[in-house]
Amino acid sequence: MGFNSEVAPNRPKGYDMPEGDEQDSQVGRRNRRARTWMAVFQLALVVAIVALIALLYSIVNDSFGLAAVENAVDPHQIMAGVQEQRMLAAPNTTSSEDDEEIAIAVAANPYAIGFFGYSYYSNHVDTLSVLSVDGITPDASTVESGAYPLARPLFLYASQKSTANKPEVAAFLGYYLRHVSDVIGDAGYFPVSAERPGDAQMLLEKAAKGGIPEAIGSGKIAITGSSTLHPLTLQIAGDFRDIEGYTGAIVVDSTGTKAGYARLCDAQDVDIVGSSRAMTRQELAACNDLRVRPIELRIGSDAVAVVVSKQNSFLTDITAAELEQIFSGAARWSDVNAAWPDEPIERVIPGADSGTLDFMASSIVRGTPEELSPAEMVPLIQANVSKGVFRRFESEMPFADRSQADIYRLLEERVIQPRVLASWSLTASLLRRDEIELEALTQHPEANLIWYRWLSMDFLTQPQSSVPEHAGVRTAILGSIWVVLITILVAVPIGIGTAIYLEEYASHSGLHRIIQTNIDNLAGVPSIIYGILGLAIFVRALEAITSGSALGVSDPTTANGRTVLSAGLTLALLVLPVVIINAQEAIRAVPKSLREAGYGLGATKWQVTWTHVLANALPGIFTGTILAMSRALGETAPLIVIGASTFITQDPTGPYSKFTVLPMQIYQWTSRPQAEFKHIAAAASLVLLALLLLLNGSAIYLRNRFSKTL
Repeated sequence: MGFNSEVAPNRPKGYDMPEGDEQDSQVGRRNRRARTWMAVFQLALVVAIVALIALLYSIVNDSFGLAAVENAVDPHQIMAGVQEQRMLAAPNTTSSEDDEEIAIAVAANPYAIGFFGYSYYSNHVDTLSVLSVDGITPDASTVESGAYPLARPLFLYASQKSTANKPEVAAFLGYYLRHVSDVIGDAGYFPVSAERPGDAQMLLEKAAKGGIPEAIGSGKIAITGSSTLHPLTLQIAGDFRDIEGYTGAIVVDSTGTKAGYARLCDAQDVDIVGSSRAMTRQELAACNDLRVRPIELRIGSDAVAVVVSKQNSFLTDITAAELEQIFSGAARWSDVNAAWPDEPIERVIPGADSGTLDFMASSIVRGTPEELSPAEMVPLIQANVSKGVFRRFESEMPFADRSQADIYRLLEERVIQPRVLASWSLTASLLRRDEIELEALTQHPEANLIWYRWLSMDFLTQPQSSVPEHAGVRTAILGSIWVVLITILVAVPIGIGTAIYLEEYASHSGLHRIIQTNIDNLAGVPSIIYGILGLAIFVRALEAITSGSALGVSDPTTANGRTVLSAGLTLALLVLPVVIINAQEAIRAVPKSLREAGYGLGATKWQVTWTHVLANALPGIFTGTILAMSRALGETAPLIVIGASTFITQDPTGPYSKFTVLPMQIYQWTSRPQAEFKHIAAAASLVLLALLLLLNGSAIYLRNRFSKTL
């Protein structure tokens, strides 16, 4: 039963208010619908939160974790090279490739110090004293056990070509390996403790077991290398002639280990090199590049003896740290230890080509390449890059004006060249650490397993690179800032002005409805369509303007209009409908009473719009505008169409520059097959998310601030 006109005279005729059970049923239906929609909204919220958590988990999981990193050049080797230069350049330093000269010079001066192979000390025990290092004196037991800090292995190196093509070389090496233990002690060295020879040794011994065929009785064997091994090799070469009856020529030179490696691989005029240190990875790679395959043969051990004259009365023991000070340029003995005499230090050391000098420098050096001075780093860079690349670095910014950190970055990128050979996600690194360590040790024995942060300060400050370990997002961040800035400058004033006109000034005519309908429809147009529009208008039709050639400021690389300006204008078109609609909604939300109050006080329409309507609509306008800019920041499709760069290392410097943006950078990296690019794509995604959160947080802050002000 409904209300009659007497009870509710103001009710429209025919309007009935449900009562009783019907009213309860209607209320129940509405409550059920409300609960249903509330459940749908809550489920949607839960799905959105789960999706966001999954996204964050995925990109964080790929941005951090364990990595097997191998350097093209060992940083310790770099420091050893620098230490070697310091030793050679230290004042009061004399160098010689002849260890006999070193022994004589040290013996004649009570304030002199030198070092060489232990065998040379054995020949001069009457005039020289050997120092213990860190309390350990070199002898058979300390050298064999490795307790003596300056113990080192001794090697022979021969090319596979020589051993295969010259039977006399294989025969000599076989004899050397079978008999070296018999004479090595007499020469002042220590035999190899391991009984089982390596594969190469077994092959060579097998080749020489039958004695010397007549066909090789007159061949020439050329031997060079370490002065340390020179006496031992001479003795075995003599026994090879006398005992085995070899009648060919055996030439044994002493040029130093480093020079011997060069002759074996570069000149290829020698068959065997005696070495007081193992080949470095770089030296081995250089040989392989020249198609020389060296065979490494361990023949014994030696100790580098640090010696002083018998006349020296104050020095019997020395530490590795004191050795580093002495041979790096300390002027007087008292500068190293106050208890020692205030006398100049006279240093007598092996020459630059000596493996003994290399070994000593490597043993006493301290620190890392990052601690080197710019004056020490620049020559290292110059020696490892081409002249053209070095001139480019110098022209970009003179090395004299660069910071130590900037020069070290170049040193790391161009010389040390760390490479990630394998990488693992954060979850795998935490849950499968033991398995990963075993896998890294098995598959990459020379690599270091370290925790690797793909997202770092260097990642934010370095430009794009084809090497993922050195790639950064600086250029992409700057490009994104330039593009969004132009988008804001174009879209915001036009969008807000259009909204004010449509809401406050335009009459609600048919034309108004057509314009409004088109704006609403444009907000839903796919972004790639705007890219096609931008390509047609800004890149091609307005190329003279967007490239800067009309103003005489164009760059040859950007004369085609594919510039920051074109990208900003295209994205301005993309977000313009969204800015207009959001501004309209904010303006409509301003109560009409405020307008009427302004008119009642005699204000003009523009005064009311500016001081009342626009001021009260600002929180909503700011929110909608910044959200629209967030969309522009994450767009990729329209920028691909207008020609954004996928690889660029030059930072944008103005609206007429070539550019890339963060979404493009992420897209380009995810398309690469290497696993490491997946990690830096995840790190770049975190940077993009951080920028989006910053923009959205700014929207919330501005909305709240202006709401309180008003």
